[in-house]
Amino acid sequence: MAPIGLLRRGLVTVIAAVGLAALGVPAALGEDEGHVGSGAVEYVNMGDSYSAASGVLPPAPGASPQCLQSARNWGHVLADRWEYDLTDVSCGAAETRHYTEAQFPGVPPQVEALSEATDVVTMTIGGNDSGVFIGTIQACATAAAATAGTGNPCEEQNGDRFTDTIENVTYPDLVEALETVKAAAPNARVAIAGYLQILPAERGCYPVMPVASGDVGYINDIQATLNDAVRRAAEATDVTYVDVTEASQGHDACRPIGTRWVEPAVGGTNAVVVHPNALGEQAMAERAAAELGTAARG
Repeated sequence: MAPIGLLRRGLVTVIAAVGLAALGVPAALGEDEGHVGSGAVEYVNMGDSYSAASGVLPPAPGASPQCLQSARNWGHVLADRWEYDLTDVSCGAAETRHYTEAQFPGVPPQVEALSEATDVVTMTIGGNDSGVFIGTIQACATAAAATAGTGNPCEEQNGDRFTDTIENVTYPDLVEALETVKAAAPNARVAIAGYLQILPAERGCYPVMPVASGDVGYINDIQATLNDAVRRAAEATDVTYVDVTEASQGHDACRPIGTRWVEPAVGGTNAVVVHPNALGEQAMAERAAAELGTAARG
C-alpha cells in the first residue's frame, strides 16, 4: 500500500493533529520439482508495500530506496525458509498498473522479473488502486478529528464510494493483473494474499488509530470488500489465495507491541504507519507457506 510520504502527509494533516522462527509447514517445490537444469527454485516476490514490508528495518540490500523494501518482508522469510532463489520487485505504493508500467525512474514494470523459468510468485496488490487505502484512511481520520472520535462521520460523509470503487474498478484491475502475471510466468505457482486486519472487530482505539468509534465497522467492511475482491480475482484466474483475515484477528493495530501485526497511526514502531511489522510479515509468510505447501502436495 502507500509509503510513508503519502501516509504521513495525510495523517499529520488530519490528526494535527527475529531471527526467523521455524515456520513448521509442509515443504513445497523441492529442487526436483523446479525446472530441469535450473537448480534452485526461482521465486519472485512482487506487489505493494504490504509485500515489500515498507518501514520494517533493515532495508533490503540492492533494492530501490524509493520502494522502501525490507530485508524482513514475507518474500525474504519464504526464500530463507525454503532456500528459494529470490528476486524481489515489490515496491511501496505499487498499483496493479505498475505490473506493466514503470513505477519510478529506474524501477521497471514488475512483470519484467517473470519468465518461463519462474517457479513461484507471491504478491499483495490492489489496495492502492484508485487511492482506496489512503483515501479511506485520510477521509476517516479527517472525519474523526471533527467529532473527537465519536459517531460514524466517515460513513455518513462517504457512504458506499470506497466499496463501489473496489467492486467496479479494483476487482477488474486485479483480474487483469493476475492474468498478466500468469502469462509472463506460465509455469509458476502464483499466490496473492489479502491484507492483514487493521482494526479490531468492534471497538477501536481512537486516537492511536484515528477512526471514530462508529466507523470501525465501516472500515472493516471496506477492508473485507477489498480482501474479497482479491479472493474472487484469484479464483477467476486460478491463482492461490492466501487468506490472512482469520489469522490476523486479535493482532490489529490497536493491540500492544508484540501482539499486533500492523502498526498504528500514532505511537507505532515503524516509520511507515498502518502497515505490517516484522511479526505481520512472518505471519503472512506462514500462511503463504501453508497454502503453497498444500498445493505442492495436491
